[in-house]
Amino acid sequence: MSDPIAQTKCPIRIGLVGATGLIGRRLIEITSVGENARIVGIARREVELPKGARVEMFVADPAKWGEVLEAVRPRALICALGTTWKKAGRDEAVFRAVDHDLVLATAEAAKQAGITNMVLVSSAGADPSSMSFYLRTKGEVEREISKVGFKRLDIVQPGLLRGRREGDLRPIEAMARFASPVIDPLIPPKWEMYRSVSGTLVAEAVLGLAMRKAAGRFTHDNEAMKRAAREWRAKTPTLAA
Repeated sequence: MSDPIAQTKCPIRIGLVGATGLIGRRLIEITSVGENARIVGIARREVELPKGARVEMFVADPAKWGEVLEAVRPRALICALGTTWKKAGRDEAVFRAVDHDLVLATAEAAKQAGITNMVLVSSAGADPSSMSFYLRTKGEVEREISKVGFKRLDIVQPGLLRGRREGDLRPIEAMARFASPVIDPLIPPKWEMYRSVSGTLVAEAVLGLAMRKAAGRFTHDNEAMKRAAREWRAKTPTLAA
């Protein structure tokens, strides 16, 4: 007679860097209510976790992140790292040190640790030739991570993110999110990539993509993320946006 305990399916471990942001926190919240996946987070400092979180968190210097990843061997790595212009003191070098240098170093460490799949949270409009410093930085990261050599690389490019951010008040962004139901339908089709999207949907899409196995490099806009999110919702409980 088979042992029912032995047949219990263990959650798939998925690595995460960038646990304090909107997407990172939603990833932890979503996986905490289901049994399909469990987040293994790595951070530079102690992280205040959502209530009821079921997550493994490791605090280490970024230079040691590769060693942590090698030890825990997650199925895939989700990178939701990013700072803001305000937090960077409006200093381009400080901003780039996180959104470019740290992101790229983390990807290279993950590859060296044997991780074959990575999901990068980027931005709509990311372009290495953009006049916008923010979008140019995002585009450069996308281009350079594509050369790291992952078996599968998914890059998500959400528009304006809707959702509650912990301890990160952005008045202009908050106003834009409030007005998005009126503004979104007025955005011309060629700019629809910038339409607002729920942080919960992006997190669900990222989880769905982390589970995919087909090799290649894939870029996902809001519409593609909706399809990936549906895949995840078909497998696990979800949270309200």
